[in-house]
Amino acid sequence: MSNSTPTAFATATPPVQATLITTDTAGLQAGDIQIAAADRTIPGYWAAPSGAGPHPVVLVVQEIFGVHEHIKDVVRRFAKLGYLAVAPDLYVRQGDVSGMESIDEIRKIVVTVPDRQVMSDLDASLAWAQDHGGDVNRAGVTGFCWGGRITWLYAAHQPKLKAGVAWYGKLVGDASALAPQHPVQLATQLKAPVLGLYGGQDQGIPLDTVEQMRDALAQAGSPSSIHVYPDAPHAFYADYRPSYRKEAAQDGWQRMLDWFRQHGV
Repeated sequence: MSNSTPTAFATATPPVQATLITTDTAGLQAGDIQIAAADRTIPGYWAAPSGAGPHPVVLVVQEIFGVHEHIKDVVRRFAKLGYLAVAPDLYVRQGDVSGMESIDEIRKIVVTVPDRQVMSDLDASLAWAQDHGGDVNRAGVTGFCWGGRITWLYAAHQPKLKAGVAWYGKLVGDASALAPQHPVQLATQLKAPVLGLYGGQDQGIPLDTVEQMRDALAQAGSPSSIHVYPDAPHAFYADYRPSYRKEAAQDGWQRMLDWFRQHGV
C-alpha cells in the first residue's frame, strides 16, 4: 500500500487527505464488472487473487458516496488477503451520485433506494462471485455508513452468509415503504453474526441507539457484537477524509478480519 492521490472520488467528498491509502493491483485480477440483477445488469467493481479459486467471498457495501475510489481500494485490500471481493453499485437505478456536488443532493437519491432492491442486488452479486471463482460457502459482507445499515439487513436476509461487519451504520429509524425495518428490529432474524464498529463521537448515530441495538441483540441471544471507539467520529475508517482515525481504523480492520475468520469466511 502507498500514499498517493487517485482522482476517481465522488465530487461531493471532502478534499482528499494525505492519509489516503492506495492499494495496487499487483498479484490481483481487478476491474469494473457488470452483474446480472433481477431486472437489469448493474455495474460494480471486483478484485481477487490472480491464482485459481475458489476464494472466500466478501461483499463490500458502499458508503453514501457510492462505489468510488475508496470503496474500490477496500475491495483490493480484501483481494490482497486472499478474498474475492465485490462492490455492486446499489444506487444505479435511482441516479449517478458520483458527480453530485453536495451530500444533500446525494441524500435525495439515497432515500429513494428500496431495501428490497438492495437485498436482491446483493444476492445477484453473491451469485456473480460464485460464477467467477468465489466460494459462497465462505461468504461475508461488510459496509460503511449507508452500507453499515445494509450489512445488518443483509445478515437478516441471506442464509448463505457466515458473518457480517457493519461500520457505523444507522441502527434505528422510522419505518417507510422503502425501508420497512431497521437493524434494531431485526436482531431476532439475523442469519449470520454481525460485528458492529461504531464511534463514540458519531453525531449521526447517537450512543443511545447503539445501546438499543446491544440490548436487542442480548435479548435475542445473538452471537453478534458491537465495539465502540469512544473518541472516534463517524467515518473513522475513511482514510481519504478528515474523519479518519488511524488507530481505530487499523484496530477495526483487524477485528473485522478476526471476526470473518472466526466464523468461517
